[in-house]
Amino acid sequence: MKRRFQLSVLSLAIGVVAIPALAQKLTSGGARAEDRITREVRHELVMLPYYGVFDNLAYKVDGSTVTLLGQVTKPTLKSDAENVVKKIEGVEKVVNQIQVLPLSPMDDKLRIAEYRSIYGTPGLDRYALQAVPPNHIIVDNGRVTMEGVVANQGDKDMAGVRANTVTGVFGVTNNLRVEGK
Repeated sequence: MKRRFQLSVLSLAIGVVAIPALAQKLTSGGARAEDRITREVRHELVMLPYYGVFDNLAYKVDGSTVTLLGQVTKPTLKSDAENVVKKIEGVEKVVNQIQVLPLSPMDDKLRIAEYRSIYGTPGLDRYALQAVPPNHIIVDNGRVTMEGVVANQGDKDMAGVRANTVTGVFGVTNNLRVEGK
């Protein structure tokens, strides 16, 4: 009888020590799962066949919930993004807040003019050579927003100047980020 009591106390003591260690292990495992989901979401979005320089896709991962953000020119890209993210292991819920930009021949002309103005500039042309350009030109009812990453502050400033030279643009918002900052 005494022996059982001692084992029970010992088991209880081990349990008290083991539970916080188990909780910490589960929490770090949850963080690892979230990191894995984040990497896989990015990969799946970048691999979408019709994702281009005039679309901007962003996302937030909160546990097993992924929130999709950004702007796209084609409604099919919005649904494609949601469908590929739903198939990722560990994703239980997808909140699709991607905005489909309105159809506008004027905006289409501005997109081409912005692309030529920005990527036709020596120094900035290197950004256009990548499979998925790191900079995105979003045109919504004549207003231009630049999203993405550039190598240095000079490239960010030059892109902003070039975007402002296009005739017919109502305003330019330069949200480009400098790499490493």
